[in-house]
Amino acid sequence: MQAFRKFLPMFDRVLVERLAAETVTKGGIMIPEKSQAKVLQASVVAVGPGSTNKDGKVTPVCVKVGDKVLLPEYGGTKVTLDDKCEDQTKSPASLMRTRLKKLCIPVYKDYFLFRDGDILGKYVE
Repeated sequence: MQAFRKFLPMFDRVLVERLAAETVTKGGIMIPEKSQAKVLQASVVAVGPGSTNKDGKVTPVCVKVGDKVLLPEYGGTKVTLDDKCEDQTKSPASLMRTRLKKLCIPVYKDYFLFRDGDILGKYVE
């Protein structure tokens, strides 16, 4: 969650992380990567403060962090952020380097930036 402290969407933008595609059917059959449908469900990870109307007042965003939303099939801006640092001290290559106490390799994840108005709906539990 460190990446979201470094990135704050502006105005009415919403940063989402698409949910993982299902790779196995209910019957246990593995689905090839090429046959998997595009995932339209996402989890909101960061929101902007909102947009300003003609009167200069801020209109807040309709979703909040943690909401599950339905996205349009096309659109959004792909954003790649480093999510966390993996500790590689237990790998055989790093064990040979006794001088390094901790080797930190960033893990990059893909997120998508949408306008609040482009989000089709919110899942209610």
